[in-house]
Order: sequence, then C-alpha cells, then structure tokens
Amino acid sequence: MVTERQKLVLKLIVEIFVKTAEPVGSRNLSKHLDYSPATIRNDMADLEEAGFLEKTHSSSGRVPSEKGYHYYVETLMGEEPETEIDMTLIDDLFEQKNMARDETIERAIHLLSQLTNYTSIALGPSASNSRVKKIELIPLYGDLSVLLIVTNLGHVESKNITLPQGTDTDELASIIRILNDILYDVPIVQVSNKLQYDINHKKIQELLVYNKQIIDAFLDAFTRFTQSKFYLSGQSNMLYQPEFKDLDRVRELMNFFEKNDILKLIEHEDRNGLTVRIGEENEIKAMKDCSVIMVPYEIDAGEKGTIAVVGPTRMEYRKVIPLLQYLAKHLSKL
Repeated sequence: MVTERQKLVLKLIVEIFVKTAEPVGSRNLSKHLDYSPATIRNDMADLEEAGFLEKTHSSSGRVPSEKGYHYYVETLMGEEPETEIDMTLIDDLFEQKNMARDETIERAIHLLSQLTNYTSIALGPSASNSRVKKIELIPLYGDLSVLLIVTNLGHVESKNITLPQGTDTDELASIIRILNDILYDVPIVQVSNKLQYDINHKKIQELLVYNKQIIDAFLDAFTRFTQSKFYLSGQSNMLYQPEFKDLDRVRELMNFFEKNDILKLIEHEDRNGLTVRIGEENEIKAMKDCSVIMVPYEIDAGEKGTIAVVGPTRMEYRKVIPLLQYLAKHLSKL
C-alpha cells in the first residue's frame, strides 16, 4: 500500500530524474516537499523495498525502477499535459489540404521526433482491406509507362515499367481491359492468387506468356499495397541522451534501427489503446534501457496504423503521451 506522501515522493523523484538524469536524494526532495529529509528518507526506503525505486552504487540518491515508471504513468502522472506543450504545430500540419495521406503521416512523424527529441515511428495503414476499382497503363515517353492501381478506398499505387521494344499498344490495351474485367472488386490480398491460380481465361493466358514483364510489375505494385508503410524519424536523437554515451551501446541501438527491427516491437501489438513498454519488457537486448510508447489510430473503413516514440526509460512521459494521443486523433481524421 503506497501512502499519499509516498506517492508525492515517487512522483517528484521521477520528474526530477527525467530532467537531470542524476539520482535524487532526500535533501533535494525536501526543497520541494514540506517534510524533513529524515521523513523523506524513510519513505524512499519503503519505496525501494516495494520495488518502485533503485539505489545506484555511485550515489546515496535513488532512481525510478521500471515498476516505478509504470506506477507513475498509470497512477501518478494525471491527465493534464505539461503546460509548455504546443499543439499548434500539429494543428498547422493537418490544416494543409494539398498533401497526400502518406506524405502527411511522414511529416507528422518527423514533427513528433522534433517535438519530443526522441525517435518516432509510424506504421501507416495498409490497403489490405481494399478492393480493386480500376487499373490503368499510361504511356510517359519512349518505352516508359506507369502502371496505376486504384482501390475503392481511394488508394493509388504506381509502378514505372519499361515496355519491351515493339510492344503493340492494342495488345497492351487488351491486357488492361481483361485485368479490369477479371479483378474488379477483388480484395487486394487475393489478387496474386487470382492471377496466378484462378485465371482460366484462354486469352489472358496467352497474353501472360508474351507480356510477363507487365504482369510482374502489376503483381509488384499489389505486393506494396499489402505491406504496411513504415516511417522512422529522429534516430540520431538517442545519441544525445546521457544513457547512450557508451559507444558499444550506441552502435547496438543504431544497428537495431537500421535493420528496422523496431517493427518487431510494434507491428503485432494489440492496437486497442495506449501501450507503454519499459526496459526489459521490450524483450530485445538493444532496447533494455529504452521505453516504447505506442498509440493506435484508425481511419475510414477500419484501416489501422500505429504511431510510437522510442526513448530512454527516463522519458518525458507527461509530454510524450499527450502528444502521441493528440497526433493519433488527427491521423484518424485523414
């Protein structure tokens, strides 16, 4: 049972440590609380025994444990964000009407990394629930054309292709016409099987033989549709955190980001609400000193994505969580 005074002590230790990265002692706390250092020391000892605080070998002060951080986020932090958080930059971004959705998500993640000084990640909504509406092949110049696939949800995927020399334009038009007839209203995730296994149309089989390059480009474009778009910004921000001054730790963390292994942390996450993973909960060695905060968002037709922030366990939770939630609300309106 944590007393009200112990809650005040723990809350203050977390917030001071977040700002200073230095262990917090009872004398420092007594400057902010109307209790004697001796009383505060007793509370700190009780909190340490309960697993909320840890004592470092280099100081008599205490630092929050993973359990202490979780208790802070879930119980002590409150719902009010820090007063210095300025949400107008997010508002301004989403007021721009001339950007495509993917560009908006990418710029939002870049802005999030600037506002938090941590690493920001987004899994954009995939088009896996979409259905084929229209397929077009548009000549650009010379032998270069662009293949366009449009879905019922408004997604457009393009793929530049170089046509074989001497390709007959009437034959190309026939391919596109037949593909439109066969694949109209087919779910994106079923397109490859439909083309590879379910087509018994003699004419399309003949065209597949002579125009494999076009069909391969078509399949590649659909493969992109079924993959979640991934955005990453602010990896280098971690280099400025005191926790990552050791070169081996920095190298391990940067390698983790470069391999996009961060996707393993968030792509299979239950996307029903705020998730906070602290330290060892991430189950990946490179992330043992990091926290990952994830918030889902959902746009029209049930398409879902996730935005996340990665930082040290000594993260500014009071700042990051409201920003993530506010950004997710905007993304849900796209």
